[in-house]
Amino acid sequence: MVTTGALARAKGVLLDLFREAYLRREHVALICFGGEGVQLRLAPCKAGAWNDDWVAPIGGGGGTPLVEALRRADELLAVHGGGGSEGWLWLMSDARTRELPKRPAHADAIRVLDFESGRVRLQRAQMLADAWDVPCLPCNG
Repeated sequence: MVTTGALARAKGVLLDLFREAYLRREHVALICFGGEGVQLRLAPCKAGAWNDDWVAPIGGGGGTPLVEALRRADELLAVHGGGGSEGWLWLMSDARTRELPKRPAHADAIRVLDFESGRVRLQRAQMLADAWDVPCLPCNG
């Protein structure tokens, strides 16, 4: 995602999603995953005002530990979901992995945002969305 510009697009979408959550006074969390593993970058909290400086350090590339990332997301949703609000999961990835994880059980709603780009597209994000019966939104510029 780094060399194709997809990571920059993903950061822009992330900022837009967080701005929307801020306006709605919702809670958010952020799990990042890539070649350096899976990291909880933002523990569940009320959405604040974030800017480009906040997302600049987020890296990408080097592999997609998707199963582990979704397991962590499902754990967060299990603990922090409910309370009268829906637990949404926005999966932002190029989905360049052979893993086909099962749908996170504690997510009330899921959107798969597909950042795959390049001449050869594997369409794994769409396959994942189809398997989970959720929308897949192309974000590949």
